[in-house]
Amino acid sequence: MTLADRLTLFRVVLTPLFFTVYLLPAQFMGNVAWVALLWVIFIVSEITDMLDGMAARRLNQTSDFGRLFDPFADTLMQITCFLCFVIDGILPAALFLVVVYREFGILFIRNLMLKKGIAMGARIGGKIKTVTYITAAATALLYASLRRLDIAGALQPVFRIAAIAVFSVSVLFSVLSFIDYVSVYRRASASPDK
Repeated sequence: MTLADRLTLFRVVLTPLFFTVYLLPAQFMGNVAWVALLWVIFIVSEITDMLDGMAARRLNQTSDFGRLFDPFADTLMQITCFLCFVIDGILPAALFLVVVYREFGILFIRNLMLKKGIAMGARIGGKIKTVTYITAAATALLYASLRRLDIAGALQPVFRIAAIAVFSVSVLFSVLSFIDYVSVYRRASASPDK
């Protein structure tokens, strides 16, 4: 495993940790410790996402495996975060299902592309989608943190509405990027050499 792959693997390990900590009862950790640990896990996850790509390019360690492993780790963390927020009543389940369906659809397309000998990594639309997912998750985590710490009392509903609005935008980008991936697959399928 390359350094980039190890960083990606670390992100995969952080994913169930985020889920476990998020669902721990407040009495177990205390509100401040809960909030601090969740933010540390979330931020470290996003930093390792940035660092694994930089390491792969700088050390010339890009590979087909890395092109597939990185978006897999991203998706795992993002879906886990969103599931926590749905369980907590912050984000709507219907929008979460669109995200899940999109991610399974991309997995299916990537498998079809692999049959053609093409390791389809993240495209620009997928990268934009990832940024909107991160923003949506951070906004929802901010609301969850304020609620857990009982801060910004009357403004808490505003933060929840903001979280839902950003999540809705991220779902829109998710669908648009899915359409892009489908078009890439169709072009590859129409190509006579593949």
